[in-house]
Amino acid sequence: MLVLAIDTSTPAVTAGLVALDGDVLESRGDRVTVDPRAHGELITPHALEAVKAAGVTLRDLDAIVCGVGPGPFTGLRAGMATAASLAHALGIPAYPVCSLDAIAADVAPGEAPFLVLTDARRREVYWAAYAADGSRTDGPHVERPADLETTIKVAAGDGALLYADALGVQPIEPRFPSPIGLVKAADFNHEPAPLTPLYLRRPDAVEPAVRKKVTTP
Repeated sequence: MLVLAIDTSTPAVTAGLVALDGDVLESRGDRVTVDPRAHGELITPHALEAVKAAGVTLRDLDAIVCGVGPGPFTGLRAGMATAASLAHALGIPAYPVCSLDAIAADVAPGEAPFLVLTDARRREVYWAAYAADGSRTDGPHVERPADLETTIKVAAGDGALLYADALGVQPIEPRFPSPIGLVKAADFNHEPAPLTPLYLRRPDAVEPAVRKKVTTP
């Protein structure tokens, strides 16, 4: 099974081709650029380049996995629109994945619970808590680091690096979702749910409540 994995929920613009054979996952090619302003510009070229690097074509794909956040509005729309368009054109399913779960799927196995935090801007973080086996126990949420009350002392994600001191946590890898992590977090045993973004908060741009009057002098 060949799966194209896409994520634009963080500053990393990520696309990669993963071969899935039972429980065995193999990365066949990926393209990642860390640039919070280049999601719309880079995600489609990255996806096409990842497929080409694997020595296959789009027609060889069996499924698409897409990180649906939580993340910023503009970034998420770029990745999800690309995933939806490709899935529709190719007639293959597109599986939504919580991007925090994708990061958690790449955390090295251990015996302690951990957090995953990504930068939500505005001095806030998107976060979720996970048991030692990687199963999510709380979240996702968006919150100021100072308001996040937890006894967990280790955290993955770029938000953990940014706010390690404020949270009192030890940052661990990874920082961003990877193609392998996205595919690990996908549920291929059921029909995919719709690609619905996890925004967690309202957009900055809102329609004015009262229209301004325009008069001539």
